[in-house]
Amino acid sequence: MLRAMLEQRKAALLEQMADDAVTAGPNTPSFSEIEASPADNASARTLNELVNEAVEHRALQLRILKHALGKFDDGSYGVCESCGGDIGWSRLNARPEARLCIACQTRMEKARR
Repeated sequence: MLRAMLEQRKAALLEQMADDAVTAGPNTPSFSEIEASPADNASARTLNELVNEAVEHRALQLRILKHALGKFDDGSYGVCESCGGDIGWSRLNARPEARLCIACQTRMEKARR
């Protein structure tokens, strides 16, 4: 069930990335190539940044999904990468790509603050 969820998310993400590539196409000018007023240029730069962030986010999500699927293959799925304990079912059900148990995830988030 969880593996199927991950596979489904991966397929949807790959489809979305393919759609993005087709929509952009090699001949599509970037927003910065359009001559316009300074305000329009600033808006174009912001839009380009948002598009680039979305592409980077999708690539990161794909790496995360592939990592989780790889853990199924090597038998380590559901094992916390920090403490080696089990990642709870409810956490995996909510976030099948989870790499850490809830205790280690909480500890990591507190350390970031």
